[in-house]
Amino acid sequence: MSKLSVLVANELEGDDVLQQTLQHCGYDVAALNLSGLELLEMVKNLRPDIVILNLYRPDKTLLQQVIGINQQHAVPVIMFAEDQSTETINKVIKAGVSAYIVDGFEAKRIKAIVDIALARFKEQHALKLELEKTKTKLEERKDIDKAKALLIKTQGYSEEQAYHALRKLAMERGLTIGDMAKNVLAMADLLNQKPAQ
Repeated sequence: MSKLSVLVANELEGDDVLQQTLQHCGYDVAALNLSGLELLEMVKNLRPDIVILNLYRPDKTLLQQVIGINQQHAVPVIMFAEDQSTETINKVIKAGVSAYIVDGFEAKRIKAIVDIALARFKEQHALKLELEKTKTKLEERKDIDKAKALLIKTQGYSEEQAYHALRKLAMERGLTIGDMAKNVLAMADLLNQKPAQ
């Protein structure tokens, strides 16, 4: 198994303890200064397995970048910070940080923190994918029901006949029944539009 790559963005000048601890734990570490860093761009270029931020307090710009990392690259983000206010913790969690550690870290705990953050991230990512899959199926089901209703209304089909007609069209065109339903609905919308004068 290859080493996990870790991007460490450090706001605390001259603090190499985190980087050294991670290297000692067997991680492949790229360490950068957080000041003025376009974090999202660095994640895109370096493609780390984990992002660790070491800072005083997360600001709105940084949290927006964390949201971008979660949306575009799906890697766990661990944040070490000084700010322990409830408001900040809520913002950090909402941004998608996998672990938020307040008041520094202990070298002996770093591997456990990374392992827990990775496990939590994988679990949340799996739940997110399952939710998206369920939403897609629900939307597809709605489209199929609308297309069946349209065929019942316009062609006088029974519900079963409408479903079989959709399924037959989908099979003939190599589409899923959900995609065929979308096509039927789009065509109906097109035919119902009045020409421009």
